[in-house]
Amino acid sequence: MDYNTQRKHLVLPEYGRHVQQMVDQLLEVEDTDERNRMAKSIIAVMGNMNPHLRDINDFKHKLWDHLHVMANFNLEIESPYPKPEASVIFEKPKSVPYPSKPIKYKHYGRSISMMIDEAIAMEPGEQKEALTSLIVNHMKKSYLIWNKDSVSDEDIIRDIKELSDGKLTLPPDFKFNEVRDNSPVHKPRKKYQPRKK
Repeated sequence: MDYNTQRKHLVLPEYGRHVQQMVDQLLEVEDTDERNRMAKSIIAVMGNMNPHLRDINDFKHKLWDHLHVMANFNLEIESPYPKPEASVIFEKPKSVPYPSKPIKYKHYGRSISMMIDEAIAMEPGEQKEALTSLIVNHMKKSYLIWNKDSVSDEDIIRDIKELSDGKLTLPPDFKFNEVRDNSPVHKPRKKYQPRKK
């Protein structure tokens, strides 16, 4: 018996073992014209296996790249696209930079602190005041999510001063937007009453 576990490892298993065998046979062909003709036929088969991807702009380019990958980059053919480099295709992705600065007030979230940093960097003027008022009103909404009972405007003003190290201030006549309670209203359920016979 010939089991798949004993066979050669498939580089791109989504195309299956038959396509891999066609690519292996393609590598053994000596005649350049015959090799190019066979490569185009294999590309057509690979394209028919994934018809839902034909709408993608670089679909053909991707198929030719996959052909080179399946041939272990040893294929010498006239491709309409440049031969991909193994180092680029198998390159490990760069690590994602995670923020190391802890959040001071978690109920506001990290986006508020980022918005505060942006507001601090802005030049003084109407835009900075508008952004500051948006931040403060959003802080109040965020606070209300976690504490529906008591949210005073003084707490929000104190928090923005602390988060901005005193660099963002509100005018003395500033008024917060009215925040409505958007919690769902629970209607009392009707009691179950059996059907009348």
